[in-house]
Amino acid sequence: MRPVLRRIAVAVVATWCISVSAQEFVVRDIRVEGVQRTEAGTVFSYLPIRVGDRFDSERGTQAIRALYASGLFKDVRLEVDGDVLVVIVDERPAISAIDLTGVTEFDKDQVLKSLRDVGLAEGRIFDRSLLERAEQELRRQYLSRGLYGVDVKTTVTPIERNRVNVSVAAIEGEISRIRSITFTGNSVFSESVLRSQMELSTPNWLSWYTKRDQYSRQKLSADLESVRSYYLNRGYLDFKIDSVQVSISQDKRDIFVSVNVSEGDRYIVSGVKLTGELLGLDEELQPLVDVKPGEVFSAERINAVAKRVTDRMSTLGYAFATANPNPEANREKREVAFTIVVDPGRRVYVRRVNIAGNNRTRDEVIRREVRQFESAWFDSDRVRLSRDRIDRLGFFESVTMETPAVPSAPDQVDVNVTVKERATGNIQIGAGYSSSEGLVLSGGIAQQNLFGSGNALSLEINTSKANRVIAIAHTDPYVTPEGISRSIEIFDRKSDLAKLGLSSVGYSTRGAGVVFGVPFTEYDRVFFGLRYENTTIDLTAFSPLRYVQYVEQFGEKSNSLALTTGWSRDDRDNLLVPTRGRYQRAFSEVGLPGLDLQYYRLNYQYQQFFPLFSRVTLAFNGEIGYGDGYSGDPYPFFKNYYVGGIGSVRGFETGSLGPRDVDESPLGGNRRLNFSLEAYVPIPGADRTLRALSFVDAGQVWGLEVRRDAAGNPIGDSRGRPVYDKEKLDLGNLRYSVGIGVAWISPLGPLKLSYAYPLNKKPEDRIQRFQFQIGTGF
Repeated sequence: MRPVLRRIAVAVVATWCISVSAQEFVVRDIRVEGVQRTEAGTVFSYLPIRVGDRFDSERGTQAIRALYASGLFKDVRLEVDGDVLVVIVDERPAISAIDLTGVTEFDKDQVLKSLRDVGLAEGRIFDRSLLERAEQELRRQYLSRGLYGVDVKTTVTPIERNRVNVSVAAIEGEISRIRSITFTGNSVFSESVLRSQMELSTPNWLSWYTKRDQYSRQKLSADLESVRSYYLNRGYLDFKIDSVQVSISQDKRDIFVSVNVSEGDRYIVSGVKLTGELLGLDEELQPLVDVKPGEVFSAERINAVAKRVTDRMSTLGYAFATANPNPEANREKREVAFTIVVDPGRRVYVRRVNIAGNNRTRDEVIRREVRQFESAWFDSDRVRLSRDRIDRLGFFESVTMETPAVPSAPDQVDVNVTVKERATGNIQIGAGYSSSEGLVLSGGIAQQNLFGSGNALSLEINTSKANRVIAIAHTDPYVTPEGISRSIEIFDRKSDLAKLGLSSVGYSTRGAGVVFGVPFTEYDRVFFGLRYENTTIDLTAFSPLRYVQYVEQFGEKSNSLALTTGWSRDDRDNLLVPTRGRYQRAFSEVGLPGLDLQYYRLNYQYQQFFPLFSRVTLAFNGEIGYGDGYSGDPYPFFKNYYVGGIGSVRGFETGSLGPRDVDESPLGGNRRLNFSLEAYVPIPGADRTLRALSFVDAGQVWGLEVRRDAAGNPIGDSRGRPVYDKEKLDLGNLRYSVGIGVAWISPLGPLKLSYAYPLNKKPEDRIQRFQFQIGTGF
């Protein structure tokens, strides 16, 4: 109505203007009256008449329209004083202040920003239509959050100098909760089963966090599609939702949802065949059809067949291939046959690879990970591999790849890589706490993406009552264009096993190492390097005799030069929070002859990640290690493996499992086996690295054990010292635990909390059910 009234008013004024100015004249001067804040020059800038122009009724009408269109005035009049044109205006008021009261559901700064975006802000010209629009939008936002009883009122108060104060007051009321969700017409599946397919639910003890009991039309539509998919995936081809009723109580606190469905009959697949342009790939495409006659119809499986066909086509350059399943139902026999019509479309090649979002990271750092080349045929597998390789760099919060068609070129596409960078460097002085190590003071400089080059440089200073680390490391992942990497490290580490509750002995190791990595496939890399170590052993009067005997035989100080070799295979989709893929690593360390220590260590690690559901990831981790001396030298005890605690078998004290000395202190061992199975669930609304988890752990370490008599007493040699024998590897000694926990890559460093229950603890085991670690690696 307001635009109509405005046009009528303009017409009336224009008519009046024509009547008072029927006699044309030449404008000798223009006078502006009624302005308070607006400069006269601003009025002249909108006025289409200048001094010296001939004034008539048509030009008067144009002038009034132009001044109204500026939005600065609510009334405009033209008068004639001889040959002087008088412009009389009534200014619209300006907004002096906007006050929000009662708004607690939204951040006030965000609300003010939203008002500013639509033109309502301090200093702006007040427009009531904009205020009404903003009021309706705010009310709609409240409704989307389940506040159906909200009352939003706006008040405009005039003040001096033609200004107004705008007040927006909200009485939010209580959030409307879903009190019931009912289904009618269902007989095959119970109401509780159908409700379990929905995100929306009635209130429960977690509703304060999940907010699943807050009604939303969009959420309900998505939930109904989930229910539809549930039926279609179980054979009910004719399933349909007849009606949906949503009602609200009189006090607008309770919402009731009722869904009426028709289930129909259950269908069996009678056959699936591929037709269309198969490009001579019939024998290759047919094995992709894994739905066999006689099986229960599943829309999900049929669509999966179609997707596998289009995915295979897209690896051959047919980026826009389609495979449409067409059902042919026999309702009498309750059977359905599917004909999947394949249309490969045009074969396309990639015109250009575009990279966006990398404000710090150099283009070449991203581009060297891209395996889809320009001017080559499009290959969806290479596009997917490129995305995973870029994501595994660990420099970005997110990586997306799009393949839009090139306008006016039907046989070309572009590959658009868009990244969102994350902080990869920090200067840190901080503290953490570990249930096993106590207070950990740390500081250092680390940059995983130095100057955007992809190189990593770190200076680490980390100290606790049990471990001290001073280390500097540099890694260049592309020493050569072929992707050979080089890592250099200089370190000084000191460990006090007594303060870990393990043994009354400490040792410090200083040294340096260099490792080269050579890729030989997209996923595989071999490593080789050298590491020099100088180790000093610190004994006390209470040190286990095993360690005392070692020092007596080889001295407190030793030097070693170790050759390190290894192999890794990594096809995980993400470095920080993988959801699918596999990681394997084999590593060997051999102390070379000529120095004090001659030993070897062999390690193998296997990780597998499975996406169970849309939000649940199952992760398996297994590790095995073996070490020994050669040429008559014993295995150095400071190279021992330790099992127990976070990273191995939770619920047992850190490093406490395995053989013990005569004083019952853990000795560790030269053989290790541990594995775990974890289920990760991301916490809604939080950082993607914050996840809840449940786990099953198992592990043990075997080494040298004290020889004992039938009564369990230690047996000594002729000098009364304990005698040690190689412990038999018995899988019956494995320890098991189950539990729950939380994992998060926090600003202070990786964090893990766990509460575990040991399943087969022995009397000599040290139990620690709750464990956590933050600020140090694990």
